[in-house]
Amino acid sequence: MGSEKLRILLENPPKWIDGRGEFSEMVLSSRARFARNIRQFSFPNRAKENELEEILDFIKSHINKVQSAKCPTDPADKVQSEFVTPLSEISPIDKELLVERRLISREFSRKTRGRGVGIWDSENIGLMINGEDHIRIHSIYSGLNLELAYEKVSEFDDKFSKSLPYAFSPRFGYFTACPINTGTGLRVSVLVHLPGLVHSGKIKKVLEMLSKTGFMVKGFYGDGTMVEGNFFQISNQITLGKKEEEIINELHETVLQIIEYENNAREFLLSNARAQLEDKIWRAYSILKNARLLSNEEFVSLSSAVRFGIGLGILKSSKVSLRNLNKLLIFTQPAHLQKITGKSIDPIGKDARRALYVRENL
Repeated sequence: MGSEKLRILLENPPKWIDGRGEFSEMVLSSRARFARNIRQFSFPNRAKENELEEILDFIKSHINKVQSAKCPTDPADKVQSEFVTPLSEISPIDKELLVERRLISREFSRKTRGRGVGIWDSENIGLMINGEDHIRIHSIYSGLNLELAYEKVSEFDDKFSKSLPYAFSPRFGYFTACPINTGTGLRVSVLVHLPGLVHSGKIKKVLEMLSKTGFMVKGFYGDGTMVEGNFFQISNQITLGKKEEEIINELHETVLQIIEYENNAREFLLSNARAQLEDKIWRAYSILKNARLLSNEEFVSLSSAVRFGIGLGILKSSKVSLRNLNKLLIFTQPAHLQKITGKSIDPIGKDARRALYVRENL
């Protein structure tokens, strides 16, 4: 990836952090992803390295042929970063930056041979080539916006399908490396902020309910990541035998139910522990405004309290906006700090640079 494209990523936050959309304080983002495979090739986990390179070149050439594959862009966007590039051409620190932007998974970043990444429409559309499947294409939007995310990724997928020979069966649907994705190949997810349920001790029951009803719960960056800052990523588990609209509606209704639980928990806390809540929120805000050293874990925890304060009306958005908090969640990550600084930083240096960046932007 050229330095110019990286500069564009650093200077232009992704559109999905804009803090708009329904329930945007509780629902940071909505995401829709399709898993697709090319019928004449082995699945990536069974393909040899030379075949992976062949698959990558095959997919890249077909994407380049589909000139209309670009999503409609917002005229207000001054800069568009759109490209497909091999992962082998990306440095380790730049791959970490893409992980922090939620454009690729950490597991995907660990192997480079025969893998590729694509970005369109100010990061609303992302593509991973030769991960678990030949193609994983996703769309992500701010707030509870599952239908829009699905429409955008579906529009992109339709354009690809005109050129790429997908592995598909009229009986079983799209074939995928993992059987649970077979069928529509659609995975929808939301990243939700649930401090009320966590602090009231009711989150365990909600997580048990989600597991029993066929949903998966992960951390901020998906598989294998811990839950931090009271953020939970909730997604459907099964695609086989279900229509796309059914998958979307089921998650949407479940999220609305969780939002109701969260609001009830917040009312309980305000009624029974308002002084403690206000103290926690204002302390967090004051530390972020004045700290000289901030670890990543500390920032995520403190920013969660500030976000909670906005949701409760204790902190006014005139003091700090959701968009700014969302941006800080991304730009205070280690790779972003290093790229912004322009040099390698030791752990203490990162904590100092993070604190400075938060003070300047909060």
